[in-house]
Amino acid sequence: MNLLEVQSVCKTYGSGEAAVEALKNVSFTVPKGEFVAVVGESGSGKSTLLNMIGALDVPTSGRVLIDGRDTFSMKDEQRTIFRRRNIGFIFQAFHLVPELTVEQNIIFPVLLDYQKPNRTYVEELLDVLNLRERRHHLPGQLSGGQQQRVAIGRALIMRPMLILADEPTGNLDTKNSSEVIALLKQASKRYEQTILMITHNRAIASAADRVLQVSDGVLTDLGRCVE
Repeated sequence: MNLLEVQSVCKTYGSGEAAVEALKNVSFTVPKGEFVAVVGESGSGKSTLLNMIGALDVPTSGRVLIDGRDTFSMKDEQRTIFRRRNIGFIFQAFHLVPELTVEQNIIFPVLLDYQKPNRTYVEELLDVLNLRERRHHLPGQLSGGQQQRVAIGRALIMRPMLILADEPTGNLDTKNSSEVIALLKQASKRYEQTILMITHNRAIASAADRVLQVSDGVLTDLGRCVE
């Protein structure tokens, strides 16, 4: 079953002679539980694509279906709730709340949704992410790799169907990058989550199940072969 369906998505910024086609008739599907990397140079359109899939921006034309639901047919409030409950975001900049501890940052999305955290699941995530000993630390007391693991925990806490990672290793050294990618692969398998990761690093992309390439707004499926 396809969890994600991108159907003929186009995105144009501006109009007339100033128009820029960021995405050109992009279509692809991602089955549930697959870990997909999207590679491309800066300005290729890959981040625009991620914003469309995450319902953070509206396509000029085309549709995005997540678990069979058209995100852009929803009203704004409905789409916001759907995004909060079904899509986890991991960014290059960790975007942690500096005044909150590791544990508080992880459970923050649950509290925003007016729910109570599942304590068993919280403890499991702290173990999986190797953060149990850091649970009461503030972000400023953590290394970059530890901060990114907190960001991954925050993305996982709502048990989203889809995780979107935008250059998640961009601010990390080689060792921490490898650990973060290993954690994403583990999450994909352990929690049956579908992951779409944007990266310019083809070595990082090669860890995914499948690789897509975006160049000048055009998407090509590279399969497993990344040189």
